[in-house]
Amino acid sequence: MLNARGNRNSLDPWLPYHFLVEPEFSRRRTLENVATVFLTNRECPFRCLMCDLWKNTTQHTVPRGAIPAQIDYALGRLPVAPHLKLYNSGNFFDAHAIPVEDRAAVAERVRKFDTVIVENHPNLCGPACDEFQQLCGTQLEIALGLETSHEATLAMLNKQMTTADFSRACDLLSKSQILIRAFVLLKPPRTSEAQAIERAIDSVRFAFDCGVSCCSIIPVRGGNGIMERLAAAGDFSPPSLSSLETVLRETLSWNRGRVFADLWDARQFADKQELAGAQIARLSEMNLTQTVVSHA
Repeated sequence: MLNARGNRNSLDPWLPYHFLVEPEFSRRRTLENVATVFLTNRECPFRCLMCDLWKNTTQHTVPRGAIPAQIDYALGRLPVAPHLKLYNSGNFFDAHAIPVEDRAAVAERVRKFDTVIVENHPNLCGPACDEFQQLCGTQLEIALGLETSHEATLAMLNKQMTTADFSRACDLLSKSQILIRAFVLLKPPRTSEAQAIERAIDSVRFAFDCGVSCCSIIPVRGGNGIMERLAAAGDFSPPSLSSLETVLRETLSWNRGRVFADLWDARQFADKQELAGAQIARLSEMNLTQTVVSHA
């Protein structure tokens, strides 16, 4: 996989590589703003097959104090929001990514928010998660990459976990009253379009069964080098926007928890470009209302 990579972006360890505020249908069942800070830190060690997040990471642990400084920089430039996502292209509880010595300073900065959301690998969930929630004094939510509940695909993705590992992580977090969201992939490599729909739906169901309260469905895209090689070999093609809509409609209809379709650069998945605008508008409306909307 490493041989297929291009160049990573040049980053300043004292600055977040991006930050924004956007609306999200909240756990309180209302539309509320969420501030997201994309932290600059060391690359995730797991190196999943489909991942391109390494492009915005460093090769070494950032200096002590850099993570709190990044948060200060972003929050000083963003409008006030009730919820905060600290996404770091990897694992918040990886001490090589977010220095342990900085956790108290981070907690001090996030305790004013109603919810703070971080991302983490299921196998890196342990006592530190509860300790951080206690430090924050606010509601912690941890986003876990389930990716798929299809075991063979999970192994092929080099996720270095099983569905049992995911379930155990959810049990641990739930016992600490930590909320859980899950990332679910739509159409990983070596998956047909029909299988993509079926397995994404099964994966969302599995996540909810594990106690997850929110799922994000992410269409698998190229761009990391290895995916292009798989595509050339006939082992990967991106999913269609219609498949994403099918999965979102089905899983929203259960009313088991929030489900979002990842619409970043969604036009590339359109079945027909002339229909893309209407499709994306429907998906966006369903994201923001958590209600299945009818076709125009």
